[in-house]
Amino acid sequence: MATAYQQSTVGPAVEMSQAGAETLLKTVIGHIVHECRLRGHAVSETLAAFMVSAVVLDPRNGFNVDRTLTKDDVQKLEELCLDKLTEKCSPSLDTIKMQVCFDMNYTTKCEFLEDIHQSEESKLSPLCREITDNRVKSRKELDGLYQKITTYILLRSAMGSPTDTNTMEEATAVLQSVFPQAELGNFRVALKRDQEQQLKELTMIVTGIRLFNKANKRGEEEVDIHELMPSVLQEALPVTSKSIANELCVTQTLVFKYTAVLEKLTSSDVQLGHSDMPVILLKQALYNARQHEVFLKMLLADANSCAKHVETLLSDVSPQMKLLKETVQSKTAVPAATVFPLFKMLSKLWFELRDEGEFLYMLNKIMLRLQPFSASQARIFSEAYLESLLEDSEVKTDEQRMLESSDNCVDPASLKTQEWLFPETTVNFEEMPLQYNGFCGYTLVTRDGLLLPGNPYIGALKHKEKLYVFTSKEAAMKFALSPDSFVAEVAEKAKYSPELIQLLKLHQQFSCISPYSDVSRLSQTQPRKGLPVKPGIKCECGTQTEIHPVEKNIVKSYEWNEWELRRKALKLANLQTRVTVSVQTDLSHMRRENVTQTWLPKNAACQSKRDGASQVPKPQTFVAGLRGQRGAHVVKANLTRSVDD
Repeated sequence: MATAYQQSTVGPAVEMSQAGAETLLKTVIGHIVHECRLRGHAVSETLAAFMVSAVVLDPRNGFNVDRTLTKDDVQKLEELCLDKLTEKCSPSLDTIKMQVCFDMNYTTKCEFLEDIHQSEESKLSPLCREITDNRVKSRKELDGLYQKITTYILLRSAMGSPTDTNTMEEATAVLQSVFPQAELGNFRVALKRDQEQQLKELTMIVTGIRLFNKANKRGEEEVDIHELMPSVLQEALPVTSKSIANELCVTQTLVFKYTAVLEKLTSSDVQLGHSDMPVILLKQALYNARQHEVFLKMLLADANSCAKHVETLLSDVSPQMKLLKETVQSKTAVPAATVFPLFKMLSKLWFELRDEGEFLYMLNKIMLRLQPFSASQARIFSEAYLESLLEDSEVKTDEQRMLESSDNCVDPASLKTQEWLFPETTVNFEEMPLQYNGFCGYTLVTRDGLLLPGNPYIGALKHKEKLYVFTSKEAAMKFALSPDSFVAEVAEKAKYSPELIQLLKLHQQFSCISPYSDVSRLSQTQPRKGLPVKPGIKCECGTQTEIHPVEKNIVKSYEWNEWELRRKALKLANLQTRVTVSVQTDLSHMRRENVTQTWLPKNAACQSKRDGASQVPKPQTFVAGLRGQRGAHVVKANLTRSVDD
């Protein structure tokens, strides 16, 4: 909150530091949560903090956000918050609780999958450490290590439980075919990082082989791919989209009835003669149903997108299984480099299917959690009571209202000071966020809080980079005459009904109230990445042909830049005021004789060492008479030849 709190004694209020104000705010919120718990109401700190801000903003409570609250103000604030939070059968409170519940549980698909993957890693990390840090010494310990690897693979793949004997035996047999127990020695001496990577690869390969074996168990030619889906997907896929769509249909029926009743009661032609008509409660019930409708539409869009992705994945499984059959069938041995990548790809598809099943399960769980927050308005207004209020009034759907008003569009020429956008002439119009969540701000102000969806085909007003849509051409033109005043009045309406801040996405106008976590993330459906989509106006356009297709026809002296022409003109004007001091002509510039003295290069030489060699005769001696009788005469002959020979 922007407001500071103070525990004052007798005397004027004294300004507190920001840290002290935040500390006291936490104390106030904690006290409110504690008191609600004592009264039998479970209230979160997020809900209590929002209620504190909403109570301070409400002008009926008399708080001034520009001054420091005194101790009496804080006590009054706590009492008002407790009354609001413990109120029974309040559609307004249920709407706020619904908003908090949705924000605390809903997340985008990417964030959800990232969270469950991190959770899976954290759960398996102790077992992974036992495997990588194991220092086995005996045969029994080696068997235990191999069993832990099998358990790790089963837990990571989620294909059966390690406590099931048959599943464990099957997984062990498959693991032995790709990773025999004899290779544990090489596994143990590897680095820890390499061991973790090998465990993940073994999981992919073993899972792929088990899926392939499961598909070929009956020996049939065609296998029902849906039987290979993870169990969580088999349970969630057929029911999630259908149950959300049914819930949305029921909620929209209530929305249309509440809208018809309020449209009748807030009409200027109707004189309210019945003082017991709970118009305020009807508006709160409409806000509750509209917020429920918005959330259900988000869940249904995610569920439909998820179902389409599942069909795409299943269509990829069939050719992958066929390729595996052709590779493995009727062959005694298949190279690991050929078949292992195919098993890994099959496992990858299976893990993606499991992720889709987890996401669908989360969407269905959120839908069930939202149901209790729409029950209060059903208890207040029964079906018979609504029918009595409607009498002969026509109940129109949102589509009927848009069809009726689509023919009467805004003429941009009638109000040229404002910019108008139309879906048929604007690129990415469907992806651009509409102000007030697509509801008509003019109707909300002039019809005492009535919520009617705007029709973009009438024309969307672009004012201060925001788009506003309206229920009719007349509403659009009147709003466009003074948009700032209507924007301020819509914000004033939200002060009396704090649930509108989330429903109409007015957090930017209330700096003291932040989204429960990140409401802008919730309001943007896929794809919404990076910068917001900017409107692109489509119009008639043409292209100009090349002016100078022939190079020689280009005038080189042409200058298009007027600033360059000005610079040249100033330069010429400056030269006209200058006088030349000396001039050289063709007759004078060679009048002087020039002589240049040169030095010829000097002959020089140097004396260096010279290598020489001499040749000598090679001595050769022949001895005769060495073989023969004892005492024979030995003759020695010199056979050395001269060098010249």
